[in-house]
Amino acid sequence: MLSFIIRRLLIIIPMALLVVTVTWGLIRLAPGNFYDSDKPLPAAVKANIEKKYGLDKPWYAQYGIMISNIVRGDFGDSLKYQGQTVNEIIWRHLPYSATIGVLAYILALIFGLTAGIVAALKQNSAFDYGSMALAMLGLSVPNFVLGPILVLVFALGWHFFPPARWGGISALILPVITLSAIYAAYIARLTRAGMLEILRSDYIRTARAKGLDEKTVLLKHAFRGGIIPVVSFTGPALAALLAGTVVVERVFAIPGLGNIFIQANLNRDEPLVLGIVAFLSILIMIFNLIVDISYGFLDPRIRYE
Repeated sequence: MLSFIIRRLLIIIPMALLVVTVTWGLIRLAPGNFYDSDKPLPAAVKANIEKKYGLDKPWYAQYGIMISNIVRGDFGDSLKYQGQTVNEIIWRHLPYSATIGVLAYILALIFGLTAGIVAALKQNSAFDYGSMALAMLGLSVPNFVLGPILVLVFALGWHFFPPARWGGISALILPVITLSAIYAAYIARLTRAGMLEILRSDYIRTARAKGLDEKTVLLKHAFRGGIIPVVSFTGPALAALLAGTVVVERVFAIPGLGNIFIQANLNRDEPLVLGIVAFLSILIMIFNLIVDISYGFLDPRIRYE
């Protein structure tokens, strides 16, 4: 297990650098610069700007400087937010996205696991059909549709919750529900499929034949194997929640990491874009490593050599 973890950790840095390299290349291929405006700048002003930010150097020199900075964990200064480093901006906006993302996934786990397990135990029942139909609805309705509907009904209509902005527990409810809906639907369907497969396996039949009560069979034997598909989904899903809150943050005017990432792309703020991409890529690989490690605890048949 230890050697497996070390090998995976050693892969994270080169993989993150590869992702950053591809992102840097795409930024450079796109037309325009961060200092472009409706009115063309004088040639002297443009030359001074390029010299200040090292844009007058050859592309390979610029690439080498960028990679060396990222290896040191220093993403440099933002091109649009003067006097602010990329690290400061990321850590300032990350808590908003992390709070919404973690709460949304906890809510999705509660509803998804419960619905999936009960649907598997009551296969072909009214609850099974109803919960899976609701899950399909959750998969079909995108965040940019669900969010405004919730605001229209519960904020502007019934005045239960604030329509937007950050502040207080009540302001979190609508964004969290909006973000968790699609993940709860995925988890419910994955849990149902995983539980159905496990409940039909030989070792579950053996456990029942030994006279174990249904609660013990379910919690001690079936549950760990049945949620393996959900665990596989959890790693990339958690990282996607941090990066994929863009729509929710836009709808509810939350100053999170997704919102600032969109602004960085619109502003052509290269250091900020690269910093967020590198941070999220490392986060995704770490979450996937945690998921792979958890397999060994959930399923005794899995061993890492």
